[in-house]
Amino acid sequence: MEVLKKLFERRFNVPVVNVQPLQGQLGGSGRKIVRLSAGHISAIGILYNVREENIAFLEFSRHFRRHGLPVPEIYGEDLNQGVYLEEDFGDTTLFEYLSAHREGSAIATEAVEAYRKVVAILPRFQVEAGRDLNYKVCYPRSSFDRQSIAWDLNYFKYYFLRLAGIPFNEQELERDFSRLTKFLLAAPRDYFLYRDFQSRNVMLRDGQPYFLDYQGGRKGALQYDIASLLYDAKADLPPELRQQLFDHYLDSLAAFIDVDREAFLSFYYPYVYIRIMQALGAYGFRGFYERKEHFLQSVPYALKNLRWLLHNVELPIVLPTLTLAFQNMVGSEKLQGLTSESAKTEKLTVRIFSFSFHRGLPQDETGNGGGFVFDGRSLPNPGREERFKALTGKDAEVIDYLNRQESVHQFAANANALVDASVDAYQRRGFKHLMVAFGCTGGQHRSVYLAEQLAKHLRKKNEVEVVLRHREQEQLNS
Repeated sequence: MEVLKKLFERRFNVPVVNVQPLQGQLGGSGRKIVRLSAGHISAIGILYNVREENIAFLEFSRHFRRHGLPVPEIYGEDLNQGVYLEEDFGDTTLFEYLSAHREGSAIATEAVEAYRKVVAILPRFQVEAGRDLNYKVCYPRSSFDRQSIAWDLNYFKYYFLRLAGIPFNEQELERDFSRLTKFLLAAPRDYFLYRDFQSRNVMLRDGQPYFLDYQGGRKGALQYDIASLLYDAKADLPPELRQQLFDHYLDSLAAFIDVDREAFLSFYYPYVYIRIMQALGAYGFRGFYERKEHFLQSVPYALKNLRWLLHNVELPIVLPTLTLAFQNMVGSEKLQGLTSESAKTEKLTVRIFSFSFHRGLPQDETGNGGGFVFDGRSLPNPGREERFKALTGKDAEVIDYLNRQESVHQFAANANALVDASVDAYQRRGFKHLMVAFGCTGGQHRSVYLAEQLAKHLRKKNEVEVVLRHREQEQLNS
């Protein structure tokens, strides 16, 4: 610590008045991070005894600043003592900013805009600054090669699958690992790979992003870093926002290289999977093995991402044993229960849709693949009467008409009872999402009425967040 104080005084010509340990030292790297300050002057001090990693961070930082990228200025260093002093970007990470600007799955415009800025800058690291980077200082590997992939896959196998008690056939799993590795290495890999491009490594100051923790960077494929950010477990980005940000990233990337979107996408999801496996290996090592339980709180969020992928993405390669392991993971109540106390009190979100069967079923954007679809076409249809044709199931005249139909009352009561039973079970088991959809011929009268009635019923319950959408009416009004 005395060395850091000397570096501070040498740079700013004032003695250190206060030294504040920062939460970063509780992370997975083993580095100690402190804030040194004197009046309005402050800097971040790093104490870490892995010389090669420190050299990588310092050289990368100076290189990125020469390219005008928003990374910390290096104020001083003493590699023999394993310390360096860098610019202080404050206390607000992108993750913290996101958490403060969301209500469940609804994310405020300010947070979305912050993410858009971040993904737009990423290609400058990967392509612009990556062209003339000195990859000889990379640690522990100069590229995300076969050895790097093997380390990540084995990390996942031994520290997550084994310690979580997930059954697998080791020989068959190794065959899948070999197929996956061969495919990943076929992607263009002549770019800078940040390696840990996630929401806790981006700081926000005056609304602008600043970037940290790229010391594990190396040469690799473009897909890895954008996958790291968009499938960052506890950030829990909704699928539709992930897609918007992915498209914005590709648009930004196109300013630097020619982008074949179809070819890029063919490698993208396999890189999403390898990144998720790497993260799960880290959670397992720190959580199951080292008994640092706060790391395990991210596991259910990673499983949520896996569940969405299993239901919505078909990989260009067949990985049967690995896929079975993923299915066993997402079905594990033990793993789903690895939430913090605050997460356990998070409300169950019930998403209710009205829709027309002519336009197909509503999409399950959470990836759960469960819930209810009720067919209201057996009920009396107000749409057949001229006086109701311009109205919907939200209008008083239609509501009064349907309220006078005994069959409608029975249908709604039966549907509500089924949903109530699932809501109670989901809450007991800590599940966070349930989808209910009501369909009819046009998605205008009966389905809208039934969806409105269920929403009104559920909003009387405690600890239930209701999201109501009338799909066909939204289409008409858009």
